[in-house]
Amino acid sequence: MTGDAVRDTARGSARRTALVTGASSGIGRAVCRALLDRGYHVIATSRAPEKIPEAERLPGAVYLALDLTDPASIEACAAAAGPVDVLVNNAGESQLAALEELPMDALERLFQLNVFGAVRLTQLLLPGMRERRGGRVVMVGSMLASFPLAFRSSYVASKAAIKAFATAARRELAPYGVWLTTVEPGSINTGISERRTRYLADGSPYTDAFRTVSARLDRNEAAGISAATVAATVLKAIEATGPKPLYAVGSRAPLVFTLRRLLPRRLTETLVSRAHGLK
Repeated sequence: MTGDAVRDTARGSARRTALVTGASSGIGRAVCRALLDRGYHVIATSRAPEKIPEAERLPGAVYLALDLTDPASIEACAAAAGPVDVLVNNAGESQLAALEELPMDALERLFQLNVFGAVRLTQLLLPGMRERRGGRVVMVGSMLASFPLAFRSSYVASKAAIKAFATAARRELAPYGVWLTTVEPGSINTGISERRTRYLADGSPYTDAFRTVSARLDRNEAAGISAATVAATVLKAIEATGPKPLYAVGSRAPLVFTLRRLLPRRLTETLVSRAHGLK
C-alpha cells in the first residue's frame, strides 16, 4: 500500500490498513479477525509478539511489538506500521483497589498504559490520516466509565479519560474525514478477571466490600458477552460513514443507558452499587 493512496475508511476502494493494540487475546484478537474477514491489512500489536505461538497467530496479520509504557516503543511501532487508516486502541489493564490503598506506582502504570500510551500512538498516526483525508480511531473503553463503581476508581478514571479525548477531539479531525469514537463494552467473557490487578492491604477495613465487588465482577464477566460481539460493534464504528461518539455493547446497554438518562444520578449510582452486591 502506498502512502499517497487516498483512502476513505468507510468507502475507499484501496485496501485499508488497521492497527490494533493488545491483539494477542480477547477483544483485540477478535477485532483483528473481524477486520481480516473484511479484507483489511491488519497490524496486530503485542508487548512480545515473538512469544505468541505460531498456532495462535492470525493468518494474514502482521505482528509488531508495542509496549505502551515505553515511549520509544510507541515511536518505533508507529514508524514500522507506516500509513494507517484505522487505529483501534484496545490494549489496557484492568485494576481493582480501594482509592485509599491504591499504590501510586500502580496508578501511574495504569494511566500510562490505558491513557497516555494510547493518546501518544494516536498523535503519531493522526497526521497521516488527516493528510489522506480519511481515518478512524476507536478507543475501546468500558461501560464503567458511564456507570462508575466502587473499588474501580482508577480503571473508571482511565476509561473516562480516553473517552473524553476522543469525544472532545472529534470536531478537530472531522473536517479532514477522520473520526474518533469510543466503544464501551459491558461485562465480557474474555478471561480478563484472571489478569486483573487487585490491591488490598492487610487488615483493610474495605476487605468485605472489596471481595464482594471482586466476586460479582468475576461472576458477571463469566456470563458476559463474547469478544466477537464487541468486535462486531468496533467494526460497525469503523465502517460507519459518520461514526457516533459512543457505541455501547453488552450488559443490556440500550436499557441501562435509557435509565441513566431518565433516573436521578444518585439513584443510578445506588442501582449500580446494588448490582455489584453493595448496599
